[in-house]
Amino acid sequence: MAQVDPAHIDMLTRLIEAFDHLGIVSTLDRNQGLVVIRGTEDTVVDLLEILNNLPFPLTILTQE
Repeated sequence: MAQVDPAHIDMLTRLIEAFDHLGIVSTLDRNQGLVVIRGTEDTVVDLLEILNNLPFPLTILTQE
């Protein structure tokens, strides 16, 4: 689970979708900016690299 400014949820979704087959973003609470980004063992390293270099802040709350 991660948290991002609600105004950036759409951009986050578009960025992750732009990288084919890396992950899927689901919004848990739009008002609080809570999202879950689902990936696989094969994509987690790439996903974390992208998430740590976004043009806006994102806080990873849990990593399962």
